[in-house]
Amino acid sequence: MEYGIISVAIPLFTIIVAIWSKDVVISLLGGAFFGFLALNGYNPALAFVALFNGIIGLFSEGWIVKTIIFIMLVGSIMEILNRSGAVDEFVNFLSQKAQKIDSPRGAMMLAYIIGLVIFIESSITVMVASIVAKPLCDKNGVSREKLAYICDSTSAPVCSMLPLNGWGALLLGLITASIASGVTAGDPIKILLQALLFNFYAIFTIIIVFVVIYKDINIGAMKNTIPKLYIPSNVQAKSNPKPWNMVLPLVVLIGAVPAGLYLTRDGNIFSGSGSTSVYYAVIVTLIFTYLYFVPKKLITHKGYFESLYKGLGDMIPITVVMILAFLIGKVIGDLGTAKYLASMMGDTISPTIIPLLIFLLSSLMAFATGTSWGTFSIMMPIALALGGAMDITPALMVATVISGGVFGDHASPISDTTIISSMASGCENIDHVNTQLPYALIAAFFAAIAFLVAGFLN
Repeated sequence: MEYGIISVAIPLFTIIVAIWSKDVVISLLGGAFFGFLALNGYNPALAFVALFNGIIGLFSEGWIVKTIIFIMLVGSIMEILNRSGAVDEFVNFLSQKAQKIDSPRGAMMLAYIIGLVIFIESSITVMVASIVAKPLCDKNGVSREKLAYICDSTSAPVCSMLPLNGWGALLLGLITASIASGVTAGDPIKILLQALLFNFYAIFTIIIVFVVIYKDINIGAMKNTIPKLYIPSNVQAKSNPKPWNMVLPLVVLIGAVPAGLYLTRDGNIFSGSGSTSVYYAVIVTLIFTYLYFVPKKLITHKGYFESLYKGLGDMIPITVVMILAFLIGKVIGDLGTAKYLASMMGDTISPTIIPLLIFLLSSLMAFATGTSWGTFSIMMPIALALGGAMDITPALMVATVISGGVFGDHASPISDTTIISSMASGCENIDHVNTQLPYALIAAFFAAIAFLVAGFLN
């Protein structure tokens, strides 16, 4: 069944309610209900039942369950690191040994560098950058919204620029499928590598974040953010602090992800399971922290498990939001939102502006659906087919989809990356969206001009 404009109206309604109410749970629940209302012949009773059956049905998907457990266990890791004194010792170490880092600019730059270095998985990037930089940002008067912006802007953009991860596997698969179907020609790896040079939104975003940090630029709602007061734990500060109690668990967490990718696909890291890898990464990290912290008496056996349970509880709000985000994503998929938006592309458009239009359409699709990967899956074959028919460089067309998907996902309040960034950094989701949006729009503006120029030169 075709739902037409309704398929677009429902996700837009969800976004508008989220911005108006500043309550992402209510907006996601409302959007999912109205989506099920359309899917069930506008029968309220059937829609109500479908809504809550849909929530239960999500748990039949292994990757969703693994992602939820990963998020909750990361909360446990954060709490254990905090209660053991590892976080405070790390902050004290930076304060004593690295004066340049123990400053507002240094705290933000630390989060930025972590975002650049850890490109294995966007959720891992956000979590690690937040864990490491949040106490230092609090200590130096950097708002949580500013931290969330930095973490969010160096997760998906960097992962899309250095696709030695699940992003690369997905994009390579979509390009290969298009070549196999005959809509375009060339070597998929070469096309993907060339596309990185045209990934204008990611490039401009990474540059803008650096400038914002270096010049301490606050625009729009970011001017009104208030830093959180830094409150050290009750663990007595050491006279000669070391960073290892903080660093080693994070090294294990980060290192376990590529190991998981390697093992889940018999040695092929590019096609490994991201959800399985991060799931086992947090379990391995929790085991490591117990075996490392308890014998060293950094934390007691009882304190370890109290922290584990408290960390799980602290992540319940983000877990609820993520479940509802997964649900609205499924509803939007059933409504055919992406396909309807793609069908709006006309047949009498000049090849010169095709790259720009694909970028804008991909942006709108990702913004409305809250998923860059879903946008890639729908738009990549369409973009490559248009490029093949109009003799546009395949790498440019691939880049327009990547940039549009990342921008739309970056700006959307119902995106999982947006939600994780705000929750991990400790600020409200809508506050993060409002403070980040001006910077994202600036990067998107420059990207749009670049794609227009690229289309003209092509």
